Amino acid sequence: MTFDVITIFPGFFASILEHGLLKRVLAGGQVSIKIHDLRDFTDDRHRTVDDRPFGGGPGMVLKPEPLFRAVETLRPQLGTAVVLLSPQGRLFSQQVAEELAEKQQVILICGRYEGVDERVAVRLATDEISIGDYVLAGGELPAAVVMEAATRLVPGVLGNEESPKQDSFSASGVPGNGSDPGYRHVPRGLLDCPHFTRPVEFRGLRVPEVLLSGDHGEIRRWRRRQAVERTWRRRPELLEQVLLTDDDHHTLGELTRETAARKKG
Repeated sequence: MTFDVITIFPGFFASILEHGLLKRVLAGGQVSIKIHDLRDFTDDRHRTVDDRPFGGGPGMVLKPEPLFRAVETLRPQLGTAVVLLSPQGRLFSQQVAEELAEKQQVILICGRYEGVDERVAVRLATDEISIGDYVLAGGELPAAVVMEAATRLVPGVLGNEESPKQDSFSASGVPGNGSDPGYRHVPRGLLDCPHFTRPVEFRGLRVPEVLLSGDHGEIRRWRRRQAVERTWRRRPELLEQVLLTDDDHHTLGELTRETAARKKG
């Protein structure tokens, strides 16, 4: 898999690519990340990448010519994702990361200033992505977020191939992993369940007894209930996307009754 990042601040990515997951995959060769300076694709001596907006208004707008030239120079193949990072794009999610992880090439266009000439979004980009309902100074941070989220889903990147399947928002809903019958993947849309490790007790807080029981069936049910409860409390709108079991509906009924009882009390 290859990421091609088009930016006016190529130096921004230096430290990001020298640490953690992205450094490891670059060294291992599972993923290639290439940073391209947009100014290298200009044709004037001032290397101009922006201009004032037609119709007036504040700020500057990235010009279309250098961006078209940059993408065309990278020779995108059929199926390549050309992603414009902007606040107007569809919201980035685990499912979008999964889509990108299946691509052989992803070109990321980092916006700046007041925005990007609309013809880039209409004619050049195949997708427009936002990492949240807020505005940043540019697309470099979103590009880093997208690369890390998608890269960790590429086969061979993580030491344990089952790890991504139990992430919050994961598309997998298959219980068990073949080696540990107590393991439970989180279904699409649910937040992950709580996790604990040694010591058993820390500052008066003890690991739930069910996790120490060795009863894999009970552990699996506990984890599922916790995932449902955590989603219900923190992100209830996500439950509309999940195929809930009878036990899940029973859990939600209990939670609703418990909340109502506390309010009355």
